[in-house]
Amino acid sequence: MDAVRVALLREVLAGTEWIQATRRFAGALRGAVVPHGGGLLLVGSAAYEPWHLAAHLDDEAAWSGLPELSPTLVRHRVPGGAPAHLAVGLGRLDAAGRGETLLVVAPEQPGAELLERVHDARRNGATVLALDGGDRDLHALAHDALAAPPAPPDDAAAGASPDLDLDTVQHLVSAAAGENSLPAPRGRRRFRDRLARLADQLTAPPPPRW
Repeated sequence: MDAVRVALLREVLAGTEWIQATRRFAGALRGAVVPHGGGLLLVGSAAYEPWHLAAHLDDEAAWSGLPELSPTLVRHRVPGGAPAHLAVGLGRLDAAGRGETLLVVAPEQPGAELLERVHDARRNGATVLALDGGDRDLHALAHDALAAPPAPPDDAAAGASPDLDLDTVQHLVSAAAGENSLPAPRGRRRFRDRLARLADQLTAPPPPRW
């Protein structure tokens, strides 16, 4: 989802709590990783790997000048021959500690093994954030959490608010994480220069490394 689509989605969601909620959570994410110079670990459940969020956060890190937002994707299963940045297994969570941030993304129950590792990471000093479907056990471990709304029943879909699943929430959070803290300008910049910079960001994003 590019910046234009995110802007359109925000327009549709204007007047709901989701704009403020996703920006608040993005602020918590940024506030956790930037002061420590990074250390963002991103992990999903055994059945769900947050590839898209990893890629979007990596893009936002480049566009905003905040490399601290670039995550390390932690995987439940690492296939043979995977490149180094895609070969980080769950054992990495065992080493997570103070100054690091663990962002858990799980549309379903995260599972006992992952919860145990998250618990240990928090006990060792890591900041735990959760984007999920509202799992109570995960929220009990998280310093901050944001749950996607449940899908409306089929008979209520016609009158429901815009479809806002976990994937959409992730797009809003990643966009807000990068845009709310642009690097300080060096010297005075003319409005035209700033506008040209914004146009470059929207039309020529760097290729993702994922």
